[in-house]
Amino acid sequence: MSDYHDDLRLAHVLADAADAATMDRFKALDLKVETKPDMTPVSEADKAAEELIRGSLQRARPRDAVLGEEFGVQGTGARRWVVDPIDGTKNYVRGVPVWATLISLTVAGEGGYEPVVGVVSAPALGRRWWAERGGGAYTGRSLSQATRLRVSDVSELGDASFAYSSLSGWEEQGRLDGFLNLTRACWRTRGYGDFWQYMMVAEGSVDMCAEPELSLWDMAAPSVVVQEAGGRFTGLDGTKGPHSANAAASNGILHGLLLDYLNERY
Repeated sequence: MSDYHDDLRLAHVLADAADAATMDRFKALDLKVETKPDMTPVSEADKAAEELIRGSLQRARPRDAVLGEEFGVQGTGARRWVVDPIDGTKNYVRGVPVWATLISLTVAGEGGYEPVVGVVSAPALGRRWWAERGGGAYTGRSLSQATRLRVSDVSELGDASFAYSSLSGWEEQGRLDGFLNLTRACWRTRGYGDFWQYMMVAEGSVDMCAEPELSLWDMAAPSVVVQEAGGRFTGLDGTKGPHSANAAASNGILHGLLLDYLNERY
């Protein structure tokens, strides 16, 4: 048992509460949706789920800080929870079931705050994934009913499945040609998007994935799951972890090739 097992249990409790709140409003005809300054949507369910999680953390871990997508940073200290109440809000507001609540505990270290616990809960899909540093990655209905995750051992691009969210962003960064060349070199490509592609990498059903523009709350929880499943999670520059404002995840074997293609500039 790791030093963070109690925190992992708490993260499951938080996810249970968030799942109940988000599912209650999923596909609601009177769901209120606003546009944030960055032109992305936010629903009343996003805000309610984050407020619920923050309130529970204030009671259970009053000394810990919290960083959330909707309400920013609250508190200081060596431990910080990172929350994305609904990853995939555009899907949520259109009734597409591919969305999840992401909850991670990060702790201060030499390289900044590093994720040590991650829970990814997708109630509309009936799926949940989780990991704690040094304790492995799992999927299942509960801590006691779980299957351990392991990335694939695919070693050739011609046999590999590559997942992404969308084409937007790659061209703005001058990476579109490299991205397209990668898709041509792979056996299969699919736009699963958001959290799901990282969980598929951890499960071994997808071999690599990448996104050109992200925030910490998008990556903190998935990064722990991928790494504890034996994979690699870095920025497009190869920096380990979720702090590069973009992400590349793989089974580890293909990671160098993945980064080579995505860093091609023309």
